[in-house]
Amino acid sequence: MISITKRFGGVLRSVSRCINLPNCKRQCVGVRTHLCTVGHVNTSFQCSKDELRRLRSLERHFKRKLRSVHQRFADVPDSNVIVGRHHVYAEDGHGVYRLARGLGEGDMEQVLCADWARGVAGTIQRVRLSATEAMLAATVQDNDSENTRCILVQLGHSVVPQKPMLILDKVFSFEWASDDMLFYTTQEALQCRHVFRLHLSETGANSILVYEENDPEFFIEVSHTRDQRLLTLNCSSKSSSEVWLIDSMAPFSRPRLVHPRQPGLLYHVEHAGGQLYILANTGPAQEYQVLRAYPCSPGMQHWEPVFSPEPGAVIKDMEVLQDHCVCTVREPQGRLQLHTFPLSAPNHVAALQLPLWACAVETQRLSTEDRGACSLLLSSPVHPPVCYLLSPKELQPLSQEDEPQHTLPREGHTTRLWAHSQDGTAVPLTLFHMQALEELREAPLLVHVYGAYGLDLNMAFSPEKRLLLDHGWALAYCHVRGGGECGLAWHRAGRLQLKHKGVEDLTASIHTLFSSGVSQPALTALTARSAGAVLAGALCNQHPQLLTAVLLQAPFLDVLGTTQDPSLPLTVEERGEWGDPLADPQQRDNIASYCPCHNITPQLYPSVLITAYSGDSRVPFSGVLKYVERLKRAVQTHASSHSGHVPAVILDSQPGGDHFGPEAFDQSLSESARQLAFLYTVLGLDYPGSPLQRTRQKKKPST
Repeated sequence: MISITKRFGGVLRSVSRCINLPNCKRQCVGVRTHLCTVGHVNTSFQCSKDELRRLRSLERHFKRKLRSVHQRFADVPDSNVIVGRHHVYAEDGHGVYRLARGLGEGDMEQVLCADWARGVAGTIQRVRLSATEAMLAATVQDNDSENTRCILVQLGHSVVPQKPMLILDKVFSFEWASDDMLFYTTQEALQCRHVFRLHLSETGANSILVYEENDPEFFIEVSHTRDQRLLTLNCSSKSSSEVWLIDSMAPFSRPRLVHPRQPGLLYHVEHAGGQLYILANTGPAQEYQVLRAYPCSPGMQHWEPVFSPEPGAVIKDMEVLQDHCVCTVREPQGRLQLHTFPLSAPNHVAALQLPLWACAVETQRLSTEDRGACSLLLSSPVHPPVCYLLSPKELQPLSQEDEPQHTLPREGHTTRLWAHSQDGTAVPLTLFHMQALEELREAPLLVHVYGAYGLDLNMAFSPEKRLLLDHGWALAYCHVRGGGECGLAWHRAGRLQLKHKGVEDLTASIHTLFSSGVSQPALTALTARSAGAVLAGALCNQHPQLLTAVLLQAPFLDVLGTTQDPSLPLTVEERGEWGDPLADPQQRDNIASYCPCHNITPQLYPSVLITAYSGDSRVPFSGVLKYVERLKRAVQTHASSHSGHVPAVILDSQPGGDHFGPEAFDQSLSESARQLAFLYTVLGLDYPGSPLQRTRQKKKPST
């Protein structure tokens, strides 16, 4: 079945990227890009026409390259496939399609269209299929905002839906309890506080509120246990969580609390074999461990520990199959492993080593009926996803499905390094490169950082990153404190009063790369998005000499100004990450000490390209403008008393309010191509097919 889903998903992506591209272009008509550059000492955002013309020319070149590399990897497997009882379903952003099981190369039927979300020109985000395959629901997000609508369609074995059965507004998460019962949350101003139960009957559709969250620091999401027996209402803040259960067999029953929220306690709940399996930070050093309890007595006092990783290792994810538990574990040395154990004998733990290149693991169920196995997609930023089948009961529990069509070239390297931060803490780095480590001194280097909210850096496959690798770049991923790579303690060590530790870790990481023979400041660029820009911006203020170019996307730069405005959507909810400067002067002083916008001084900064969205509700555009104006003035002041190079400060202001970037493929390609053009221009790099490269090739002596 996996080979079918792999082919099916690849076909859909290929179709969407070829057939639907004209539609994407139509959506982009009228989009104007404002590039504001300080290339000389100016007092306005007037751009150098020559520089813009050069950038646009390179942008067109790299857009062609990116389109080609996306087509090259269009058939790689992904997780946008659902296997029902009778059909295989997949989505491509514009529609949901199905193929009857067992037909192999049969015709695909479209069962849902994103255009059915009347009033929203958007992209499909989530898809949920009811257990008996009678109903399908999908949310469509507006391409210019984060507004969503949920489309419900009634399925038949032979009849293809021609219109939606029902459309719900502002739906964020949703799950089917049965064919006629849908639970969903609504989102207002980026906050989810209400859970509704939708009952579909012969007399019509009726929605009833079943849960309301009153704490503004909490966000609620509805999900399903893997066996579909329980619905979970997951209430989470930055530092604690609480779970309520609803029996899918009794959807009209009131939600039942597992354990009340308490400061510092984080937990998640699964179900199998009549027992709850709980992933909670009750292990040593407040890290995650697996526990179990009976649904009739779910409180913490009844939790029984069943698995904890070895010291220094951390659990990154948990899947509970029919009769086994599977934990994704990051070893002390940074590699990923799978730890499996039978639910009936949790002491019999088997450790399965993953390939050295595997940096991201995504699990997907084989069907709506749990068969005791699951599919895994292993990838890295430069290695396309490879599909593995995990069957813990088999003699060979982990097997590769089919021969992968795309792999990393033999000369490709995945190197794990350690940097020692200012306080002596060892900070992990992951480096991808084609040349040997000792041959990287002249290679361009792109450094990645995030370091916030306890989230890992995105290490999934990216065609853009593979293009850079193939062109000789070294790609470094700095797993600094504040992120989640090394567990919950790693997050705690880089938030609130300790946020500056992430900046120190990033500084040490770049120094370690240079001292290891990887690149040099003149060839080094740093990239970050959203909250990762806090560390990137702070580094530019403190150690600008380490970099030549910086890419920031939807950047959070005015931390102090934003956290002092409780009227903004996320200010209250995110106090657990940044602090409350209005209530605590010490927290205000701490934020002010590292805030990128409030620590700009006249000095030689690296050149910066900032991509921001004017309607972004997560990161106020006014804060980005404030940062750009202050940085521009600092650059001008420094240039007025120093001769030589003047860095560029470029603001790429895009319309719309999607914080996560454009959904339209063509628009996304343009944005990525513009960033590559900026990097090659600022770092002074030749690019394949450039006039300088062609001249050099002509001068090569013939043999």
